[in-house]
Amino acid sequence: MAEPKPRVLVVDDDPDLLDLVQRSLSAYGFEVQTHTSALGVSNIVRASEPDFVLIDVNFPALKGDKVVGLARQYAPPGTRFILYSASDEAKLRSLAIASGADGYISKSVQGADLAQKLNAMRLKPRPATPGRNPSPVEG
Repeated sequence: MAEPKPRVLVVDDDPDLLDLVQRSLSAYGFEVQTHTSALGVSNIVRASEPDFVLIDVNFPALKGDKVVGLARQYAPPGTRFILYSASDEAKLRSLAIASGADGYISKSVQGADLAQKLNAMRLKPRPATPGRNPSPVEG
């Protein structure tokens, strides 16, 4: 029996980026769902139980780093929340620590590199205290 595809929810207000990430991760064996707003993420996480939530931090109404804490309440224990942004690494790391995210990835990481980083993270056990030491997701 084949192993189930890892499920990824990508949350960003840029439809072109969502399309690119969806097409590239799907090509590497991921089941990808997208959402264009920080609002409603908790409901989607509860309904779809993704393995990963890649979330941008720059939304007009509700910042992505704030969504992490809200959505985590409704997520299965193994769901990894990853800030996915074009912000500089120091800012991303600080936001990841403050929000309790499991890590962060720059939006410059795409295609095979993004799939490799997510697969590597999936194989690592999730820390008992989420978000205390987020790091760049490495593959």
